[in-house]
Amino acid sequence: MLSFERLKVWEKALMFAKTLVIIADKLPTRYQFSFADQLRRAALSIPSNIAEGVGRKSHRDSSNFYSISRGSVYESINIIKLLEVLNEPSLDVDKLEILYSEAEEIVKMLYGLSK
Repeated sequence: MLSFERLKVWEKALMFAKTLVIIADKLPTRYQFSFADQLRRAALSIPSNIAEGVGRKSHRDSSNFYSISRGSVYESINIIKLLEVLNEPSLDVDKLEILYSEAEEIVKMLYGLSK
């Protein structure tokens, strides 16, 4: 097991990313090359940058990757919010609050790693 796999934040980010990919996959065809593609990229970036940050030698370098990961969390939530405003029927509105809560928790944990 690699060291990043022991981090709770990486585990949470991985599950969060999985949820985002599932949402992206359910979007209609008209959104597949815009919203869905960007959502998948942001989802991939979150746990990937945590893993890469753990592998860096300096704390400053690691913090930069954690910052990129945080930005990708914000980007993904922005995309979800826009889809919500557009009244996208494939979104499960009841589950969005849980998604937003998970995003907040991941961001807080990433701030903790950056200190």
